[in-house]
Amino acid sequence: MQKLVARTMLSRALTLALLGAASAAYAQDTSTSSPAPAQNQAPANTKNQAQPSSSTQPKQLATVNVSGGYRNSIEFSTNAKRDATNVVDTVYAEDIGKFPDLNIAESLNRVPGVQLTRDVDGEGKNIQIRGLGTDFTKILLNGNQISVASAGTLNAQNQNREVDLDLLPTEFFTQLTVNKTPQADMTEGGVAGVVDMRTTRPFDNPGTHLTYSAQASYGSVGKDVKPRGAIIGSWTNASNTFGVLVGLQASQNDYDVRGFETVGWTTPHLSAAQCGIASGSCSPAGSSWFVPGTVPAGAGAGLTAGQTIDNAWLLAHNPGLNTEQIANALIPRLARQSYIQGIDDHQSGLLSFEFRPDERAHFYFDSLFSKKENDFNRLDMDLVGRNGAMIPVNMQVDKNNVVTSATFANAQYFLEAEPYSEHLKFYNLNPGGELLFGSDENIKLDFQGYVQRSWYLAQKPSFLVQTPLGQGTTVSYSDNGGNYPIITPSVNLNNPNLGWQYYRVNVQNEARVTTNKGTREDLQIGEDDSNIRVGIAYDDIARNITAFDNSTAYGNEVQAKIPNGAWSQYLSPGPYGFIQANYPALMNATNYGYYYATAPLTTAAASGANTSFLEESSWAWYLEGNHKFDLWGHDLRANVGIRHAYTDQTIAGPSSIGGQLQYVNLKHDYGAYLPSFNLAYNATDNVILRLAGSRSLTRPDPSAMVPNTNFSDPSAETATQGNPKLAPYISTNLDFGGEWYTGSEGYVALDLFGKRINGFTVNGVNLIPFTQLGVPYASLTPQQQVAIQQRGGPNAAVVQVQQQVNADGTLFLRGAEATWVQPLDFIYKGLGIQTNYTVVSQRNIGSGVPAQAVGISPHTYNLTGYWEGYGTTVRVSYTWNSDAIASTLNQNGLPFGQIKQDARGQLDMSASYEFAHLPSKPMVTLNFINMTKASLRQTFTYSNATYTYYSPGYTILLGVRGSF
Repeated sequence: MQKLVARTMLSRALTLALLGAASAAYAQDTSTSSPAPAQNQAPANTKNQAQPSSSTQPKQLATVNVSGGYRNSIEFSTNAKRDATNVVDTVYAEDIGKFPDLNIAESLNRVPGVQLTRDVDGEGKNIQIRGLGTDFTKILLNGNQISVASAGTLNAQNQNREVDLDLLPTEFFTQLTVNKTPQADMTEGGVAGVVDMRTTRPFDNPGTHLTYSAQASYGSVGKDVKPRGAIIGSWTNASNTFGVLVGLQASQNDYDVRGFETVGWTTPHLSAAQCGIASGSCSPAGSSWFVPGTVPAGAGAGLTAGQTIDNAWLLAHNPGLNTEQIANALIPRLARQSYIQGIDDHQSGLLSFEFRPDERAHFYFDSLFSKKENDFNRLDMDLVGRNGAMIPVNMQVDKNNVVTSATFANAQYFLEAEPYSEHLKFYNLNPGGELLFGSDENIKLDFQGYVQRSWYLAQKPSFLVQTPLGQGTTVSYSDNGGNYPIITPSVNLNNPNLGWQYYRVNVQNEARVTTNKGTREDLQIGEDDSNIRVGIAYDDIARNITAFDNSTAYGNEVQAKIPNGAWSQYLSPGPYGFIQANYPALMNATNYGYYYATAPLTTAAASGANTSFLEESSWAWYLEGNHKFDLWGHDLRANVGIRHAYTDQTIAGPSSIGGQLQYVNLKHDYGAYLPSFNLAYNATDNVILRLAGSRSLTRPDPSAMVPNTNFSDPSAETATQGNPKLAPYISTNLDFGGEWYTGSEGYVALDLFGKRINGFTVNGVNLIPFTQLGVPYASLTPQQQVAIQQRGGPNAAVVQVQQQVNADGTLFLRGAEATWVQPLDFIYKGLGIQTNYTVVSQRNIGSGVPAQAVGISPHTYNLTGYWEGYGTTVRVSYTWNSDAIASTLNQNGLPFGQIKQDARGQLDMSASYEFAHLPSKPMVTLNFINMTKASLRQTFTYSNATYTYYSPGYTILLGVRGSF
């Protein structure tokens, strides 16, 4: 009760502060400012437009088309921000089928406070808002929840609530709305924000129209040319009561990336003799690089076979280092050059009907279908650090014990060749309507339903062969400030006749299905400026992930069919300086098809996702009031409401019980009241001040709740366990800010925000003896069994078990967003800029395990310059994210291990020229993406310990677009 009173007093105090600031602003002389468009006034040279709908604009049944140039779309976005009561940013299409970017995520990246999660090819996949990860953003499609059965980026597992935005073609969308402060009528679940994506409809542009676009793309890495095209046809009858729109889109993209990967870092696990102590080890927990006790035959580097490698030997052969430095020397677990080549084939279809029998009624039916097929060839050549037996000679380390140079004797490599494919399908059906009642048409009923289904199937075989030991293989290792370590082997890894031997094969398949359905009804009583709104909503979201693995049986078959001396006939020189595998020959010779078809159920997929089932049934109701007051001769718009959401959750997954794999079903339910208020005060004709407060929630990560134990590496060193008792995140939010509208599309804005989040999850870690895990030793892979034996056998080996737990403390996020949109016609007609800057900080409040938001850059900015004139449009954009923490601690079994993301800036350019005198007014377009070939790099705790490094290169797209 005391907390409630305190929050109420704080809200009143901030309201008084807002009104005081408004009064001061009103007293200022604004006569020199440029006049801004009147509210609800569409930009010039547009047709059949309406301002974006909001809770304060209920009666509009008009359209939302923007027809014109890039500046018109900016002006419409400016007016939408001005007219909204809550804090919102909107991106509009310039015209039907002509969104400003080729990827929805890339368009949202220019919105202040929005940051992208990029795939290794540089393309944006998911979005993050205001200092929180992708799972804290609620994504809606035409007002309804959306989920996609996808594994996400190349090295991700996307088993949470992320939505891969590259699945949805931009040609089918007219607007993207980012709500940063909630209203009671909005779907709950987005502590960071709620993003609604609106597809195009027939009455967005009444009449008969046909829009087409065609492009060819060229990538600097793969150097292939791939097509992309779309066609959209729409028709409305003469009386403007019925309309149909059909759209088709297809694209084929190169997925060519070169890079360096480590799969983490490790330290040597020295024996007692190597530490110079009587018993135990001087190495840190989680060490997995084993230095042999004696020099084996054929170790290389001039070492004498049979010599004992004890503490004195290590000190003598690594002059300048002491025992502690050797015991803590950091090297990559699997240092490897990576070659990734693939094709992303994408097709989509849109069908929309609208029926407007009179001005009191509007009915619609939207349907969207999309599918992707990815075929990849991934080749990695790995220097074995993890569970390897390299011997360090002349090793040097820096102050953080990162190895800067060394010669490693007794070295071993293995090739990992993966020819895998992914198939994804998604469809959405969305019927709904709007009805106006009453003599004054001041009662409005909105209703809609939706059904979604998505399928994902991944076939991920891999073939691994290794160099033999005892052949004198050594490597020269240097890590002195480059993008990644330079590692030079003493042998030719591109030689198929090097004596390659069987190491491991995998037959791993993964299937996912998501099913969403729901309905919502909203009733509004009152005029646009003063009304009461009530509504109910029901959503049922189900997700099933099933993993299959037949690796052990297939491995026995491969070893029986292909002896070690025969592997050269299935290998050939590769495109990246090391060998590649002949997949068809290997599969035909080893009966791969049979083992693929008969793969049994397992607990974890190749992507790292857990076999699991999740269903969340949610019911919600809300009550909301909107009113416009006259305060000191100016408008004060208020939106106040409360939403109650109740969730019934079912989590299921396979768990080992008595040595048998059995499905365990667990149920959980919870409810929450979510109040909110938004105030917007027109302090002057051109200045709006805002204050907003709310309580919001995000449901916990489903993958962290699955009741099973899953080894996350092939060495059985680390395991994850689900925690089905995780509570939802609850956030108390406060926003204060405002805008000064300078005329046309121009404005200056500043938003200050803060969030206090309870229930934030962190990675809890325990060291547990293997025998206490309940996992049968016989169920482990041969490689895991060998690793267990190296650590003393099942009775002695310990496993680092990680489990997500709710932190006792509170995470406090605060930040600021500054935006400036300014036409520069006074410099040169048609010129303008868009720029924004966001800063976010976080700290922990209270006791307990400290909470931490990961993957967020503390500083981001976007700068876009544009010019339009004489049928030409040119836009140049630069987006920059500062470095960020990308994971919690305890990575790779090392307590201090943490993954970090390097700062990155990307420069893009878009240009077009319209031939207005020709039929369909064809427009030639040119897009130049990642012009400077900016790379993506992650590090492991220290700046010179590269975790991953990818070089996606640039992409050029040349095309034509027109409309009849």
